[in-house]
Amino acid sequence: MRIAIRHTTHYQYDQPVPYALQRLRLRPQSCPGQTVIDWQVTVDGVEPNVSYVDGMGNHVDFVRQERNTHETVIVAAGTVDTEDLAGIFGTVDGVAPPWIFERETPLSRAGEHFRALAADLRAEDAQLQSLHTLMSTIHDRIDFQPSTTEVSTDTETALLNRQGACQDHARVFIAAARTLHVPARYVSGYLLMDGVAKQTASHAWAEAYLDGLGWVGFDAANNTCPDARYVRVATGLDYRDAMPVSGIRTGHGAETLTVEISVLPAQGQSQSQSQS
Repeated sequence: MRIAIRHTTHYQYDQPVPYALQRLRLRPQSCPGQTVIDWQVTVDGVEPNVSYVDGMGNHVDFVRQERNTHETVIVAAGTVDTEDLAGIFGTVDGVAPPWIFERETPLSRAGEHFRALAADLRAEDAQLQSLHTLMSTIHDRIDFQPSTTEVSTDTETALLNRQGACQDHARVFIAAARTLHVPARYVSGYLLMDGVAKQTASHAWAEAYLDGLGWVGFDAANNTCPDARYVRVATGLDYRDAMPVSGIRTGHGAETLTVEISVLPAQGQSQSQSQS
């Protein structure tokens, strides 16, 4: 399947910003399940001139702005060919070894409610089956309500509130998997959805590392493993490692952020229904 993507991030400031540094994780890479046909990232119409690969293996563009500006417009766009690998990313060599992803972070710390969630999974079940059960359990327990949480919402809060967005489903899965001593990581990317021309956020799901299979994807928000509708961009211990845009700026003015994303089939291909 060929997917066309355009992701626009628009920052507006009520006072001029004299200086800003930004890290952009907005470039998908060719890897199992996807081949990047063309891709471009621009900031105010200019391509970044500094880039590197971070400790998680993500392609990062580094942008420095030294001018008094009232707005910044970041556009990432291109086309990607995808195929359905039944959620199996595999044992592709990366910068960070799998055992790194058993570490807790402030956003993915497992409290007592997670211990109980993991205890519900039968120890004698096969590991892969346990993770599928975990995905379905999280899907049933957390209603998809994207306006009820923030990107900084921790996993315990999302589980207790029983509602959240795709990043909450992913973080809860990751925290619970780690209590089972299964390496798990956060994945950011895009999802092709039926009848949705414009999206206001990118998508997120989780991956767990299993001996013999490698990394396997689990999208608890949609209760499915990633297929040809998914385009992966970045991975990390949690959202902070994979967030599309991060950085700092000087000045004291208020900031308004608008995000508009289109994920459409190229060449008239069909779509299917999901949540992002």
